[in-house]
Amino acid sequence: MKIGAVIITMGNRPDELRALLDSVAKQDGDPVEVVVVGNGSPVPDVPEGVRTIELPENLGIPGGRNVGIEAFGAGGADGYDVDVLLFLDDDGLLARHDTAELCREAFEADPELGIISFRIADPDTGVTQRRHVPRLRASDPLRNSRVTTFLGGANAVRTKVFAEVGGLPDEFFYAHEETDLAWRALDAGWMIDYRSDMVLYHPTTAPSRHAVYHRMVARNRVWLARRNLPTLLVPVYLGVWMLLTLARRPSRPALKAWFGGFKEGWTTACGPRRPMKWRTVWRLTRLGRPPVI
Repeated sequence: MKIGAVIITMGNRPDELRALLDSVAKQDGDPVEVVVVGNGSPVPDVPEGVRTIELPENLGIPGGRNVGIEAFGAGGADGYDVDVLLFLDDDGLLARHDTAELCREAFEADPELGIISFRIADPDTGVTQRRHVPRLRASDPLRNSRVTTFLGGANAVRTKVFAEVGGLPDEFFYAHEETDLAWRALDAGWMIDYRSDMVLYHPTTAPSRHAVYHRMVARNRVWLARRNLPTLLVPVYLGVWMLLTLARRPSRPALKAWFGGFKEGWTTACGPRRPMKWRTVWRLTRLGRPPVI
């Protein structure tokens, strides 16, 4: 089973990128082919053998990753020349040398497995933030389980998933693009696993550090629902998330940005609408996260 890796970078973390590439190169088994995408910026120096693509403008996280996916589309099974793609944040670091081998074993053992979400841990403390466990019951980050979404900067995806359901939604730019792909994959019959033994070290951060965070989260939440949910569930899902947002008591500027994004989500094009089947709704519910929360 051939594995590739896609890493997007803004060119501002060259030391961290080099450390990540070194950790990929040290993986057991067959070498992992790597593509680094400079998302609107030059790519820092990389080791020989690592392919680079420099984009003239920042296409956002999903757009940059889609360019990386396309770089592996030279041929082979289902139009790709690798069987699995790793997606890794450029300031992350693979904690173990057997992560690629564990991925091979997992995908070979389970033909229905389409996506694996890695565990993200702080390199100094080893702590995994609750938000990095992609399920509602997140108190035990060391428990493996089936899940309904995955972490964008620490995962592995079978390329057959992209061949069947398409790539990430370019228009999202940032936030919720992983859940959009996850829901489409689940609707097509694929499964998603969270694996605590596949670890990416990543410094503890808060997503709200990005200035556009609150607007993007709200806008893309609406787009996610409009694109993927049966009509009856759209207002329920968005109503629940509005109540949860208010319960968290965000600051006045954050709340203003959130409502602005929520309005934008209704008044702008969200891309193609492909509502999931009701049996997929039931599958999500059985997996512990019905698509209303």
